[in-house]
Amino acid sequence: MFDVFGFYKFIKISSLEKKKIILQKFLIQKKVRGTIILSPEGINGTIAGNKKNINSVIHKLKKNLNFNEFNSHNLSKSSFQPFHRPKVKVKKEVVPMNFPLTDKKRANSNHVEPFKWNDLIKNKNTLVLDSRKPFEYKVGTFKRSINPDVDNFREFPKFLTKLKKDKPIAMFCTGGIRCEKASVFLEQKGFKNVYQLKGGILNYLKKIKKEKSLWKGECFVFDNRISVLHGLKVGNFSMCSGCRTPISLKDKKSKKFEEGVSCPNCYDKLTNGQKERFRMRQKQILLAKQSGKKHIFQKEFK
Repeated sequence: MFDVFGFYKFIKISSLEKKKIILQKFLIQKKVRGTIILSPEGINGTIAGNKKNINSVIHKLKKNLNFNEFNSHNLSKSSFQPFHRPKVKVKKEVVPMNFPLTDKKRANSNHVEPFKWNDLIKNKNTLVLDSRKPFEYKVGTFKRSINPDVDNFREFPKFLTKLKKDKPIAMFCTGGIRCEKASVFLEQKGFKNVYQLKGGILNYLKKIKKEKSLWKGECFVFDNRISVLHGLKVGNFSMCSGCRTPISLKDKKSKKFEEGVSCPNCYDKLTNGQKERFRMRQKQILLAKQSGKKHIFQKEFK
């Protein structure tokens, strides 16, 4: 069983390339996989490994970056390693909005605990805003929510400035970091009633029982679990190898679905040449599985 630990922290970070090398080596040493993003405004990531080694990485991050607690974190379990390799990336922003954020600018008062979230979004005057990408929204979302339908988060501010300032806004995303930046952006634009789900969807699904939940569907995650359910159990979605979008059990029943090749989302967009290449790749993956090996292009371990 693997621990899967997601986290973020807004904190001023310097010597990014040097810290990247140190963290990359440490992840390899501890046999921990996942992705960590470093930027001048902070850190964001999800990693997986055994409990002892995950705790070692957490201690290393806090010591090297000089902080005591993450702004937010979540812990779940997976029966398989959901990442292929350890990756540490350096970017200009942990969330690309052309709007750098520091820990001092964060507004802690607008974080709503999961057990209070239902009352907020049940209010018909509240605008419930899913700040994730469209393909994530289609996998699952809260009742009454709307989605800005933008594929690039840099376009999100344009959508936000069109909202009415006198209406309460309840925002949510997977782990909280995207809402963190968006809520501060709105506050600086004069919005006064901006709220965000503390710890994001993952925290809600972990703490709220299904029978009391207002969540519909599953929650997409950026690793080989693909999606999670209440209790953060691994969900039923897979990833299409043709277009890299999540596909449901219903999608797999379509005549346009072919394992490792296409799904209803991309079947009509792929050329015959592309489909043939994907079939060859899938054949190699199956041969690798039969011999007990993992193919470099194998995307799912379920």
